[in-house]
Amino acid sequence: MSHHASIVIDDFDRFFYAARTRRGFNAAMTWRTPIIRFSDRERGSSAVEFAIVAPVFLLMVLGIIGYGAYLAMVHDVQQLAAEAARASVAGMSDGERAALAQSAIAAGVGSYPLIAPARLSLDAAATDAATGTFTLTLRYDAGDSFIYTLPYIPMPSRTIVRSAAIQRGGY
Repeated sequence: MSHHASIVIDDFDRFFYAARTRRGFNAAMTWRTPIIRFSDRERGSSAVEFAIVAPVFLLMVLGIIGYGAYLAMVHDVQQLAAEAARASVAGMSDGERAALAQSAIAAGVGSYPLIAPARLSLDAAATDAATGTFTLTLRYDAGDSFIYTLPYIPMPSRTIVRSAAIQRGGY
């Protein structure tokens, strides 16, 4: 056995002997102190990593929630416009079609929980003489929605404008 190997074995023997006896316990702990300090550093690094990652993760989650709600509102306004356009087919004039569209919107807006009926308006409803297409435009002011109160999340325009068109008579 080499001289170096015997020193290593002697160190281990001294450590285990000191650990087994009460009087040598402090000596054994001072020998292990660097290992204990290293494990404390590992726990501290996890806390630092969490402190860096958690805010970024929370911002991403808030962004997903905000944009998901915004896209749901856009979809709801588009669906209301399509329903109103389909309901307006029975009208004989643009005024009658607009009234039918308005009543369809009033009847259907209750089934869309993210849409406040008071903030929804029918902007335009007219027939293009060249194509015979009746087009209506809905405007929704989403300014009072919860998504615009989310901190640090840049959101799109507060006004959602969607149109729907339906061909009048024939193909």
